[in-house]
Amino acid sequence: MSIQQSDVLYTAVATAENGRDGRVATDDGNLDVVVNPPKEMGGSGAGTNPEQLFAAAYSACFQGALGVVARQENADVSGSTVTAEVGVGKNDEGFGIIVKISATIPNVAAATARELVEKAHQVCPYSKATRGNITVELAV
Repeated sequence: MSIQQSDVLYTAVATAENGRDGRVATDDGNLDVVVNPPKEMGGSGAGTNPEQLFAAAYSACFQGALGVVARQENADVSGSTVTAEVGVGKNDEGFGIIVKISATIPNVAAATARELVEKAHQVCPYSKATRGNITVELAV
């Protein structure tokens, strides 16, 4: 379900210069990084790249969603981590991405961890935005 502009609580603003081989910065100055293609894609690898930024954002968002779900389920997710692996490669339309989300939740049983991760995937805004558009694999 979409939200309306009137429902927006916060808007992040970032501006890129020179695309994948330049710089990206937020309007508040909290993020200002050089971006370069990775060596595997013929770049220098000297800076970060859009896939790393997406992986960082998706893992943080998913960890937040995991916390929301855990509170609803009275589950202990303290000490948990979420890792997002974002792959980029060629497809029929040029390039595409694929994501693997891996969660480590030490204080719950494996079956409970799997349920929490699946529920987090249903509420995470990044998961919602990518659903049906890219392959997202979940691992516990």
